[in-house]
Amino acid sequence: ISDTEIDWVAYMQEVEGVVNGTYDYTKLKGDTGPLVYPAGFVYIYLVLYYVTNHGINIRLGQYIFAALYIASLIVIFDIYRRAKKIPPYVLFFMCCASYRIHSIYILRLFNDPIAMFLLYLAVDFFIMDRWMLGCLFYSLGVSVKMNVLLFSPALLMLLMIRHGTLGTIKHLIVCAAPQVMLAAPFLLSNPAGYIIMSFNFGRQFFYKWTVNWRLLPEEIFLNKYFQTSLLVAHILVLVLFFILKWKSVMSLTFSIDSMLDFGDVRLNSLSKSIFFQSNFIGMCFSRSLHYQFYVWYFHTLHYLLWSTTLPSVIKILLLGVIELSWNTYPSTVTSSSLLHVCHIIILYGLWNSPAYTVTKQTTAAQKMK
Repeated sequence: ISDTEIDWVAYMQEVEGVVNGTYDYTKLKGDTGPLVYPAGFVYIYLVLYYVTNHGINIRLGQYIFAALYIASLIVIFDIYRRAKKIPPYVLFFMCCASYRIHSIYILRLFNDPIAMFLLYLAVDFFIMDRWMLGCLFYSLGVSVKMNVLLFSPALLMLLMIRHGTLGTIKHLIVCAAPQVMLAAPFLLSNPAGYIIMSFNFGRQFFYKWTVNWRLLPEEIFLNKYFQTSLLVAHILVLVLFFILKWKSVMSLTFSIDSMLDFGDVRLNSLSKSIFFQSNFIGMCFSRSLHYQFYVWYFHTLHYLLWSTTLPSVIKILLLGVIELSWNTYPSTVTSSSLLHVCHIIILYGLWNSPAYTVTKQTTAAQKMK
């Protein structure tokens, strides 16, 4: 299948600047604009640049991304295997039912799948209680694309609960070290330029590519007050989930005594759910979702849905409507509205999930210990 050129040529142009000896991030550009990804992106696409004959052998690049797709599914299946929550037939929808996901991995050669592969490796290590390795791969994921930071509220909370303050600081150092090491050549050339370009949280998105906000006029979409309101809503919902759902359940369930009773299965289940919920909340309040961003949460939707008490028919219907929304190009008022409705239903289902509600029985059992 022929590739669909969107960013591949620009990626190659950006890393070619590094090949030519340019380490000032403000001077690294491609046809689609300046380089806006952290240093890990540069190294990975630098390897692809050489392997694909300076980006010319795109078919070989597709084979590499096909292998990445398979490797990602293996890691994701391992995460799901440990959960023992998802019925087997759901894996069909994950593997075979999304044209958009296949396109993102195989036809477009975006950096999003690479970042998410590293993130899923990190989550797999976290639920195996190998937190140092998990933090290393988490940091590598952030170094490819900043969207991985949407998982950071969950990571910080789980580190505090599992390792305490001192242990959390040690793990955060592990998260920070790869960022500094990978960025060293660029920081030495122009430190401010690197930080501003690669971690630019104020970057504006193009209205023509938005999947989730087509229901609004462009002037509102670009309005700073609207964008700020989304950020405030994002933080507010995170705080509510943290205080009323995650923290209370994790604190009761995973005190030293109760961990001995519930075991690793319960720990793994709650940990991965909190990671996925943190990311999903960020997606719900994103300033803009472009088509390749679908990969940011697609493989977690099945776990999130089956963490709710919604009927199975509704869960499958929601997966179908979400897929339809992401496959509608260009996006429309209807497709964007349907996507928000689906997000709201899932968020409501997660809020009311019994797995994240502290019951009187749970509290009483904790007091008896």
